[in-house]
Amino acid sequence: MRRRTLLQATPALLAAPRIAAAQTNARTLRFVPQGNLANIDPIWTTTVIARNHALMIYDTLFGLGRDFEPRPQMAAAHEVAEDGLTHRIALRPDLRFHDGEKVTARDCIASIARWSKRDVLGQRLNALLQEMRATADDRFEIVLKQPWPGLVWALGKPSANLCAIMPERVAKTDPFQQITDYTGSGPFRFAAKEWVPGSIAVYERHGAYVPRDEPADFLAGGKPVHFDRVEWRIMPDPATAAAALQNNEIDWWETPLADLLPVLRKHKDITVEVVNTAGALGVLRFNHLHPPFDNAAVRRAVFPAIDQKSFMQAALGEDPALWQVPAGAFTPGTPLANAAGMEALTGPRDLDAAKRAVRAAGYDGRKIVMLVPTDFPTLNGLSEVAADTLRKIGFNVDAQAMDWGTLVQRRAKKDAPDQGGWNIFCTTWEGLDVSVPGSHQPLRGNGAEGWFGWSSSPKREALREAWFAAPDQAAEKAIARDLQSLLWEEAPFVPLGLLRPPMAYRRSLTGVLTGGPALFWNVRRG
Repeated sequence: MRRRTLLQATPALLAAPRIAAAQTNARTLRFVPQGNLANIDPIWTTTVIARNHALMIYDTLFGLGRDFEPRPQMAAAHEVAEDGLTHRIALRPDLRFHDGEKVTARDCIASIARWSKRDVLGQRLNALLQEMRATADDRFEIVLKQPWPGLVWALGKPSANLCAIMPERVAKTDPFQQITDYTGSGPFRFAAKEWVPGSIAVYERHGAYVPRDEPADFLAGGKPVHFDRVEWRIMPDPATAAAALQNNEIDWWETPLADLLPVLRKHKDITVEVVNTAGALGVLRFNHLHPPFDNAAVRRAVFPAIDQKSFMQAALGEDPALWQVPAGAFTPGTPLANAAGMEALTGPRDLDAAKRAVRAAGYDGRKIVMLVPTDFPTLNGLSEVAADTLRKIGFNVDAQAMDWGTLVQRRAKKDAPDQGGWNIFCTTWEGLDVSVPGSHQPLRGNGAEGWFGWSSSPKREALREAWFAAPDQAAEKAIARDLQSLLWEEAPFVPLGLLRPPMAYRRSLTGVLTGGPALFWNVRRG
């Protein structure tokens, strides 16, 4: 993956909030995550909450700094042979898993191998890989068939799927099956016996963790831990979470409901702030395996009815500082965002035209199974507008409500909709992921091996490969325009706008909360 494109993005792409002085020295941090932690294997699922969980208990070989440059994290050293084909990685000597076992090259090789079967950039490694071999207990080599300068970036990226290093015995789990052993080597240990999905997840300080002797810098540098215990308290009801934050019963709420922001902003002990200005792209995803959305004409018929502003307001309220439209295939404000074909979403909205297009495409009135999360307010808002829009243009929508964890399980099913499968759902993809073709999973066309929805497109796959080989940014931009043009023609998904949800936290916290993941190291009271 090319770093130059990312490095030329808006300087404020990831910003750190201003956190004031603390009042207490309590050793427990109380956090309300964006949803229920139900599926926690960061290789099996692409959910942000599973990624955040993984950053608590696992470590990565490399980590990105705020400048998006990868730096050694678990690695002590890294070198590339002159021909660009062999990457040699040495591990730090003080790495230990939560069970006391030393981290070895075998663990890293097995972890990378499992990750490479599921991650969008890992799959590129899998295609280019000649072999991985341990040269000592603490050293290994990755040998490629052709040079790939972006390999280290891919191993250290903070987005799904995270290349989390697990013990070899765990990493040998089928990548299409969820792990049941949560042993990591990161700064916190998962207290699996205290985990109650839908209620609480607990993390305890990993006493044997030795952070790098460097300042914390996003996912690079040291990861000092100042809490003995972190509790993720699942609160699906936003009013309950807001009251708990105001009453000092929790310290940090990851995604407060937009309607409650005015009340929280008035509270003298609470800060409300947009941390991740890169945001997340709202996505309406079709299932390409089953009728009616196996027909591109039916998918295209939806575009004239999409009012991105309505989706954003339903998800995050009226404040335009919390969202941005229009949004096309790529993250607005980043170098590859472009205007190719944007009139599909920026032209006059026409429900009647969409209704006619749906009929002309041959839709037969069959039931459309839409998966709707009830415990994820942002996605619930997107889903409600999507269901209403689809009904207005003639679709027979069966909106099936469920918690987010169940939805994540359900969307992995390739069965027909009337046999436990699905037709459509709404989600978000982090702005960093969808800013470039290499990591843009919704835009991929690799069929059965791809992201849920399983879209197939040789044209999009060929353009993605061309992007990896692009000699300069001008060539990259031309490829991005071609890809966005294919978005309107092939309709693998519908972009709904860019969301920038704020976080709310007690002013008693101090430290560094960097944009993107909810990071729990270097945060303290007082």
